[in-house]
Amino acid sequence: MADICALTTVRNDPLFLEKWIAHYGAALGRKHLFVVLDGHDQELPDGVGDINVLRLPFKPLARVPAMRRRARVMSNIAAGLYHYFDICIATDVDEYLVVDPRTGLNLQQYLSRLSRRWPAVSGLGLDVGQHLEQEGPLDPARPFLQQRSYAHVSSRYTKPVVTTRPVTWGSGMHRVKRHNYRIDPNLYLFHCGMIDRGRSAEKTGDRDRLRTGWGGHLDKRARLFDIITHSAPLDGDAYLPKARFRQSWVRKLYALNKPAMLPGDPVIRIPERFRHSL
Repeated sequence: MADICALTTVRNDPLFLEKWIAHYGAALGRKHLFVVLDGHDQELPDGVGDINVLRLPFKPLARVPAMRRRARVMSNIAAGLYHYFDICIATDVDEYLVVDPRTGLNLQQYLSRLSRRWPAVSGLGLDVGQHLEQEGPLDPARPFLQQRSYAHVSSRYTKPVVTTRPVTWGSGMHRVKRHNYRIDPNLYLFHCGMIDRGRSAEKTGDRDRLRTGWGGHLDKRARLFDIITHSAPLDGDAYLPKARFRQSWVRKLYALNKPAMLPGDPVIRIPERFRHSL
């Protein structure tokens, strides 16, 4: 079995940090988790166990330079971790890598079988949001996917979060520099940053984010609620292979190592077998 670690950075996201620790801790063991806290004012959730924590000084930057700095920091930390681990998962704190339950394997088992020929591997990106007419406020004590049934299939979140050797991630961790990456047929990256409208409104009003230029970006992201609420959902099992094929082969000439966006804002009903995955 491969030694696998998971890495994230976080500021002012206690709900997602708690879920991130629970999700990857169950998959890999909490001693294999590395959390970078952006600021000495940040607190950990209760009962996090033996995770590894690095506290960095909070030094505000505008959104784009901050994303580039974060990608460099994550790349350098992950490079060091390869002296101890075979595979590194590096995600935002609201992103959760899931292996298709049809495989009968857990995440560690599945990743241990990956070919190391590819320096980076991604799951298919699913942007989970609240259907405002069918779904109520999120209950943090219950599994996310028992409360949310729809996701926007987004190449923005088809990200190279699994690496088998040191790489340099680009801004936002959406690509690796000088390399392509493989979209695995059985991995999915569930992005949950907009999983609840009430909580996303709190994030939009976060003072740290507003003063560093995140307001406009978060307003655009809030469009997800309209997309999910007013779309006719596609059957997930029928559409997801098509999305994976298109994202694997359709690239813009100026970004050949990054999937192009899918046309039409496709929304799927998340297959029932994922209900207990997150």
